[in-house]
Amino acid sequence: MKDALENLRRKADDEIHSAKTREEFLEIKTRYLGRKGLLTDLLRGLKDVAPEEKPILGKLSNDVKTSLLEDITKALEDIDSGEKQESLGKERIDVTLPGRGVPYGKLHPVTQVESEICDIFATLGFSVVEGPEVELTYYNFESLNIPDDHPARDEHDTFYVTNNVVLRTHTSPVQVRTMEKQSPPVRILSPGKVYRPDSDVSHTPMFHQVEGLLVDEKITFGDLKGTLSFFLRQMFGGETKVRFRPSFFPFTEPSAEVDIQCVMCKGAGCRVCGHSGWIEILGSGMVDPEVFRAVHYDTERISGFAFGLGVERIAMLKYGISDIRMFFENDRRFLEQF
Repeated sequence: MKDALENLRRKADDEIHSAKTREEFLEIKTRYLGRKGLLTDLLRGLKDVAPEEKPILGKLSNDVKTSLLEDITKALEDIDSGEKQESLGKERIDVTLPGRGVPYGKLHPVTQVESEICDIFATLGFSVVEGPEVELTYYNFESLNIPDDHPARDEHDTFYVTNNVVLRTHTSPVQVRTMEKQSPPVRILSPGKVYRPDSDVSHTPMFHQVEGLLVDEKITFGDLKGTLSFFLRQMFGGETKVRFRPSFFPFTEPSAEVDIQCVMCKGAGCRVCGHSGWIEILGSGMVDPEVFRAVHYDTERISGFAFGLGVERIAMLKYGISDIRMFFENDRRFLEQF
């Protein structure tokens, strides 16, 4: 039994010294020390050994097992250490290489244009006010002289939360809320998100508007024309031609659509302007006295004008963008151009 243990140890040592790979060492461990290994099988013969020899052979077998396990474990640790060093050598950072730039964002073109609009009107004394995007129908419709049977109140034009709560379809409710709290003079801009059930290359269910209101004594349509002409020439260039066309809005009277000469063809006629040479840019008008009565303003003493424009539309004309949906796709290649 003693000779068999010593022969097994010498044979195992030879195999350990000649092994190179992790798989070979694991195979040796299993072959000698596994549940059905050579050493385990040999130790089953201890039951037939004379009682006085069992302690000696038991100690020898434990020494052989411990020695083999230590040698195999050390060999595996050496392999792990070598693999780690090799990996570190391959993955090390070359500090002499140029640094990698970190991509960073820019202001969205809609944000840029909205800021530019507000800055232009700020030079004329307008201040920015904001209001809720989820609005009562009273502020979105009734207070603006929009009757119950008006088409704008149908579900195909308005997102209803409840019968008397909507997602605002314009930012005009902010003007009414401001007039309820402030006596004339009032000179405000109300930029923000608005919502309408519409989606195609020129419409989205959510878009941005900037609406303006100026109320004081002796305000005339001439003030309206001068203010908007100044704004449009600041936005699109001093040579921009502007025209006013009669129109109708429930909350202004008289009302006017404002056009600018096509920025694409300079008035020659193209696909963008429908070959008319003109592009509709915003709606405007003198505030209807009914709106003033809703906020308890003296309609005999004061007057005012209001206007509204779509920020995406201004941005599309300013930057030559053909599809409004590009503003909402968050394609960095598109956004990096601005």
